Amino acid sequence: MSRPTKQSPERGNARIRLLESARDIVRAKGFAATTVDDLCRSADVTKGAFFHHFESKDALGVAAAEFWTEKTSAFFAAAPYHDLADPLERVLGYVAFRKAIIEGDLAAFTCLVGTMAQEVYASSQGIREACGRSIFGHAETLEADIEAARRERGITGDWTAQSLARHTQAILQGGFVLAKAGNDPALAREALDHLARYIRQLFHVTEETIA
Repeated sequence: MSRPTKQSPERGNARIRLLESARDIVRAKGFAATTVDDLCRSADVTKGAFFHHFESKDALGVAAAEFWTEKTSAFFAAAPYHDLADPLERVLGYVAFRKAIIEGDLAAFTCLVGTMAQEVYASSQGIREACGRSIFGHAETLEADIEAARRERGITGDWTAQSLARHTQAILQGGFVLAKAGNDPALAREALDHLARYIRQLFHVTEETIA
């Protein structure tokens, strides 16, 4: 999952400002390197305000993952690929949409919950589980279209709509890691091009057939 980065038109209350700051700073610096002071300074709140809303930095991490899920769910629910008639076109449209929003600074398009899950999976069960709910929940939004495309095309095999939906997230998160390692967003877009080719092969169609 990725995107929502823009600040709200109205900065909102202290809690929202802290969550927005966490969204942006953690993607740029990582969760461990992000301090409470960083968050307070960015959100223009006092430490007292921070601990009024969050009992700890980990509690903020859980809330940030949930905030991310809420915002990205709305963002993807409104995406244009949902309007396509063919379910396979919708699946491929999703991949194309994910590629199209990979632009700008690395921190602007990479995934908050993916970043945190990689860092804290062994040290914070609460954050790991919140990130898992976000990533797996997003994958689930693809399952109905994948299954409909399987039925319409009579596709059988030793894979399921659920497993392919999860695979899309594996490619996305891996693409983000490659983009960070190479300091090059094109590496993430390249990974999505290969994902689209793979999906077409699974459904025995060419790019021209589905266009």
